[in-house]
Amino acid sequence: MSQTPAKTIHAVFLDVDGTYADYGVVPEAHTQAVRTARADGHKILLCTGRPLSMLPAHILEAGFDGLVASAGAYVEVAGEVLMDRRFPDEMAARTLAALDAHDAVYVLESPDSLHVPRAAEERLREIVEAHFNQRPDGRAAGSSAIVGSLSPVPASPSFAKISVFEAPLPVGSIAAEIGEDVAVVENSIADEGRHTGELFRRGISKADGVAVAIERLGISQGDTIAFGDGENDLEMIAYAGIGVAIEGSHPGLLALADRTAPPPSRDGIASAFAELGLI
Repeated sequence: MSQTPAKTIHAVFLDVDGTYADYGVVPEAHTQAVRTARADGHKILLCTGRPLSMLPAHILEAGFDGLVASAGAYVEVAGEVLMDRRFPDEMAARTLAALDAHDAVYVLESPDSLHVPRAAEERLREIVEAHFNQRPDGRAAGSSAIVGSLSPVPASPSFAKISVFEAPLPVGSIAAEIGEDVAVVENSIADEGRHTGELFRRGISKADGVAVAIERLGISQGDTIAFGDGENDLEMIAYAGIGVAIEGSHPGLLALADRTAPPPSRDGIASAFAELGLI
């Protein structure tokens, strides 16, 4: 008697902003696609530049098998924290000194907290609300994940990443002042006139987080599928067995990807899941 071939279980990694969610709001079709794929045995994880503290209940509502957060610095699978890498104290002090010297508007991001300098809080709230109000329906619901969780910068902050929302010069120039151990990518609230970006420890990427997660899950690299749209997704898309870029993504991502998917406004994750046989 012939035996039915064993079903391949995939580990699927979803970027949040611009991929799984649109201005912080998840389409119902995406929620249902995740639930259906998980019910069929696939492992679905978020893989985001956001820290855990910036992932509200409505983004996590579908239910996930784990997440890679802080652009690869934090990994959690089935409730177990597998990695939590933060700025060493000396690097943190050097970084904050450079940002404060330029009066930058920034948020320090850790899995459990978000911190903003007191002098920059009002300006930050204005920037964030203005960004999320760009939704076609005018809703700013997604902004609450940032502005609703802020507290002042403590004396000795612990953080994995920094989002810069406004600076008087390019964030790459500030990173160069800090040193080679700090890298920068464009962030999801980008505005050419404001100089935005994300500062993180050089050598850490979403791909590192994916590798840690699949080792814990017992799933091979070839059976991974990754979805993304931004510069911080480059390593993840290159690493995955199948890399999917959202239409209109960062040009480098489109060049690396094996295929494309529509944006959240057109239920792209649901469409791609169906085409890939996940649902």
